[in-house]
Amino acid sequence: QVQLVESGGGLVQAGGSLRLSCAASGRTFTIVQMAWYRQAPGKERELVASITNSATNYVDSVKGRFTISRDYAADTLHLQMDSLKPEDTAVYYCYAFAIGAYWGQGTQVTVSS
Repeated sequence: QVQLVESGGGLVQAGGSLRLSCAASGRTFTIVQMAWYRQAPGKERELVASITNSATNYVDSVKGRFTISRDYAADTLHLQMDSLKPEDTAVYYCYAFAIGAYWGQGTQVTVSS
């Protein structure tokens, strides 16, 4: 079992920055991949960025603006979001794959124009 708790969401103006964090607990040594997803109102949940021991991947719409990182010592996942746009507004979810799939409760990010 793995538990995930997100923090760092909020309201920001277009062009601003936010840093999301996801604290993992439980059997964190079993995690092989972590990721951030987001879901905007009326839209399907989409993968934003993922990270493994060897690679990071981003959806095209955030490349060059978002950076995913993982602090293994602190069991924390981060998403640095710069140059935010109104279309980035969504609930952001932390995800971990560790034999099974685990999700956090989500954190709201709102970008005003």
